[in-house]
Amino acid sequence: MPNGQWYPPEWPARIRALASGELTAVTPRRAATVMLLRDDTSGPGATGPAVHMLRRRTSMAFAGGAYAYPGGGVDPRDDDHLVRWAGPSLDTWAGRLGVGTAAEAQAVVCAAVRETYEEAGVLLAGPTADTVVSDTTGADWEADREALVARELSFAGFLDRRGLVLRSDLLAAWARWITPAFEPRRYDTWFFVAALPEGQRTRNASTEADRTVWIRPGDAADGYDKGELLMMPPTVATLRALRPYGTAAEALEAADSQNLAPVLAEARMEGDELVLSWPGHDEFTKHVPTAGGTASSSAAEGADPGPGTGDGAAS
Repeated sequence: MPNGQWYPPEWPARIRALASGELTAVTPRRAATVMLLRDDTSGPGATGPAVHMLRRRTSMAFAGGAYAYPGGGVDPRDDDHLVRWAGPSLDTWAGRLGVGTAAEAQAVVCAAVRETYEEAGVLLAGPTADTVVSDTTGADWEADREALVARELSFAGFLDRRGLVLRSDLLAAWARWITPAFEPRRYDTWFFVAALPEGQRTRNASTEADRTVWIRPGDAADGYDKGELLMMPPTVATLRALRPYGTAAEALEAADSQNLAPVLAEARMEGDELVLSWPGHDEFTKHVPTAGGTASSSAAEGADPGPGTGDGAAS
């Protein structure tokens, strides 16, 4: 293949089924994913920050082997209990994220911070509004992390139990992508940027990943272009957008100028071809031959409407 773009083989049949009315679009689940950055000074001539990425296990039913960022679905329990909060107000966050209420904004930001902790072991929270936890190792921390992963504990409850303040000032919203309407698992995903807090280290804490890497966005994008790294369109687009910035601080500063209008794939017919495109991102346009007729009812009925786990098609 000319690049590392990933398209499931069942997409053409599902697109035709949606167009014919055999398939009903699943309501997207809200989600968050975090591009965790650190300044990279390794090697001669190293420039720009590195981003933390994980590779989904090849055994995963969806996007196996694809590189992505830590991320996952919003937990509804995180919008009904106000947490200790540092940084922009919840109303400010609601306006930036384009959601209707402060509670919704809290749940999205909580998802971003929770998933970074669950999958990378990095916690954007501290005992006070101007500190962060310096060490999240130890049996008690791991027990809490596993309880979060199993959804036995809400993130709001975790913060309360630990007496921690959520550091929303360490995050900045960067982009928003919605999984195409023909996918069985759909996500309305906000992409955030954050700098690795001083003293903390990442680790592969995700059961869905077989490896993690720190890599400069430009190098990751080049790997995709060469067909060496498998990625979904939102991952590539955000990597390219990060490429111009020389430091993590510069990227966070630039976040406020990023467009958070949702990006949603569109499908249309052009002659005998079905054209799949993402508005504003022409490089991902896909031409799908329509030979083979319409999708069967069994293909439509076989859709899995469940919300899934991890970042799904989000990144």
